[in-house]
Amino acid sequence: MTDANLQQAAGIVGSARAGLTPVVKSFFDEPTNTVSYVVHDPVTREAAVIDSVLDFDAAAGRTSFASADAIIAHVKSEGLTVTWLLETHAHADHLSAAPYLKAHLGGLLAIGREIIHVQNVFGKIFNAGTEFARDGSEFDRLFEDGDRFAIGGIEAMALHVPGHTPADLAYVIGDAVFTGDTLFMPDYGTARADFPGGDSRQLYRSIRRLMALPDETRLFLCHDYKAAGRDTFAWETTVGAQRTGNVHVHEGVGEDDFVAMRDARDATLSMPKLILPSIQVNIRGGHLPEPESNGTRYLKLPLDVL
Repeated sequence: MTDANLQQAAGIVGSARAGLTPVVKSFFDEPTNTVSYVVHDPVTREAAVIDSVLDFDAAAGRTSFASADAIIAHVKSEGLTVTWLLETHAHADHLSAAPYLKAHLGGLLAIGREIIHVQNVFGKIFNAGTEFARDGSEFDRLFEDGDRFAIGGIEAMALHVPGHTPADLAYVIGDAVFTGDTLFMPDYGTARADFPGGDSRQLYRSIRRLMALPDETRLFLCHDYKAAGRDTFAWETTVGAQRTGNVHVHEGVGEDDFVAMRDARDATLSMPKLILPSIQVNIRGGHLPEPESNGTRYLKLPLDVL
């Protein structure tokens, strides 16, 4: 392992396995197949919320807060203090509830620094004017690869894992890694890489980077769609299980073969049903557009672009 940041990440995993490990609570939103997490230090009770969901009825254009309120209820019932609101990337399948959670629970909102690139790509697609700066300032912290932070007494690190989008991060928190949209369960495979700025070759290299972590490292995934033959949703696995059993990218699958498979598969996929509302909200840190003169907020639908 020659990657210095990855060596440090492996050290964080190893130290946690030998001592304090984070407590992880998952919240599955079946309409978007998204898993949000509350991860906390059992000693200090400090916590982070990862990839929260704002409920959105696209047909009615209506937002609601049941998913976020379930997280708030858990945090309060467990006596936790939220210090971080972490986004693995600007999601294309659900709206983030981070601003709502921040108003109720506090915490710093963080994402990868490459969100600035994503903001500029999609700012052009949505013909955004001056309503947001496209400099990442909607977030409190922009993580670089290898940046260290902590949740209470548990060491944590951001790892840049581009490919699905340019800005994807995986968060190493003790012995747990929150992978965002890089890997799915071993029987389902890997994330798509055909969104603007995505790259299947980068995705392969990012996944190989994660698979270099210790086999016992716990992996918590952002989505599950139930692979054929599996009747229940699942979103926790290990590096070892992925390395030996992932149907797309197990040991022995070369980069060129993966790229050919991933590109061919992506060419058959339709766009996520919430990509247009999700992206324009999530590149703003989950903030909805400001109300117009009639007091109503509006989202744009660019035609014939994606």
